Amino acid sequence: MTAMKRIRICVAVMIVGLVFSGLTAIPLETELKLMADWLNVDLNGPVPEAGLGHWIYRVAQGLMEMNAKHPFLAYGFDWLAFGHVVIAIAFIGAWRDPVRNVWLFEFGKIACVLVIPWALVFGEVRGIPLYWRLIDCSFGVIGYVPMWLCAKWVRQVAPAGQ
Repeated sequence: MTAMKRIRICVAVMIVGLVFSGLTAIPLETELKLMADWLNVDLNGPVPEAGLGHWIYRVAQGLMEMNAKHPFLAYGFDWLAFGHVVIAIAFIGAWRDPVRNVWLFEFGKIACVLVIPWALVFGEVRGIPLYWRLIDCSFGVIGYVPMWLCAKWVRQVAPAGQ
């Protein structure tokens, strides 16, 4: 497989991942209800004592309360989704011409690195359990790999002197 094909595959995976993760920010209440069902957590019953079930229960209850009393706050999730989709659109440039748009891979690596302190600091401030913050951090670590590989492969396909 050529370096250009590997680059395009990695960029396509990043684009799909960004769009998917963005769009899943919109139907959060439905997703949390599905997750609660999958974990056998009764959202109308007692609070589970610990673990993922406890966390999903708390988040679902908070989101349902917010949506019932203050649905306009969910507009922030809509804009979060929009941001993901717009970033994905920017990566179309890297898919089309990775050599000319190599800066997008540097941008992607920086963004992935910043996920880690962002999740750890603001997760602590917001009372997010450490295990959940580490899951969030993993997206930065996982996303960094294709960005690093693409930057490396661009050096292989770039004309000398670029």
